[in-house]
Amino acid sequence: MIEFKNVSKVYGDGTKAVDDVTFTINEGEFVVLIGTSGSGKTTTMRMINRMIDSTSGEILIDGKDIKQEDAVQLRRKIGYVIQQTGLMPHMTVYENIVMVPKLLKWDKEKMQETAERLLKRVDMGPEFLDRYPQELSGGQQQRIGVIRALAANQDIILMDEPFGALDPITRDALQELVKHLQEEMGRTVVFVTHDMDEALKLADKIAIMSEGKIIQYDTPDNILAEPANEFVESFLGEDRLQQRSTMQTVDQVMVKTPISVTQDITLGEAIRVMRDRRVDTLFVTDMNNVLQGLVDFEAINKNRQKASTVQDIVSHVYYVKSGTLLSSVADKMLKRGYKNIPVVSEEGKLEGLVTRASLVDIVYDTIWGDDEEVESIPLETTQFSESE
Repeated sequence: MIEFKNVSKVYGDGTKAVDDVTFTINEGEFVVLIGTSGSGKTTTMRMINRMIDSTSGEILIDGKDIKQEDAVQLRRKIGYVIQQTGLMPHMTVYENIVMVPKLLKWDKEKMQETAERLLKRVDMGPEFLDRYPQELSGGQQQRIGVIRALAANQDIILMDEPFGALDPITRDALQELVKHLQEEMGRTVVFVTHDMDEALKLADKIAIMSEGKIIQYDTPDNILAEPANEFVESFLGEDRLQQRSTMQTVDQVMVKTPISVTQDITLGEAIRVMRDRRVDTLFVTDMNNVLQGLVDFEAINKNRQKASTVQDIVSHVYYVKSGTLLSSVADKMLKRGYKNIPVVSEEGKLEGLVTRASLVDIVYDTIWGDDEEVESIPLETTQFSESE
């Protein structure tokens, strides 16, 4: 838990960058600080790892005043990702990833395993370990910057507009990646941005700042539903506020009984389920129905001599939480080519599945409504399996 108690930052020339800020970031939350240039958002974030020291007030991490701790030791316990990635150009990818673990005197085997595991999580193989940052694309460099912040198992990650310089497609992919890693690993993330769409997409809570003060601090849904004042309304924009009242969520259209298996079943049993239910993909859960990933026919066929249970070959899957706006999911399906997207509860339990067929129905309803002329239009029927 991070607590700000009446925190201010005043510079020598009298400029008050942060003005009597009080708020709490709970463990495991993704909190976004947003505001115009000069609003105090970056200063607020950088006071957490004492890159900037507060002038007055207290900042507590797990109940301990950070000013009572050595600043260097504090920073080693807090991950930090910036827009320019901060990668050391003279170091290899491996050396960049294990910078902090090396300072913490981890053994070589543990550092190697950690680097390879995290690279795999961002769809980069071990062949990247010996490359240098200049040999990577901008998106790949930022991926390394993200996993470097995760490598030392720090509980808190600070991110200062990390995706601002990236193209929209790469930015979108990295936003998904960071949110999923944060949820999977239970990290507390404090993220600075000036992009409201980015904030609404990523945040559990948003702090809207202006002139060093927090104007509103709440969940994205609550801020959209009840903006604190005219400043927040103007910052959100009229289009977002109007759209919110008519937007549907995934809960309204999802298939309520997605086909799933538990991770301890054998590959043979999984194949039988696929055959009986006429699907080529199964979602995998644990005994408490918490989503673990997915397995498809190709993976089973390729690994049937090497693996015994589904758990051995389960792969990660993109998912959304209950309450996610349907427009966001539709955007992913169109841009990324997903056939379907599972829906999970706050606890990660598999609740449903948004399919392409669901989106087709919504599009038709939106365009045609109850127009009787629709019945006279000859349309080819497209078949969707339950896995789609």
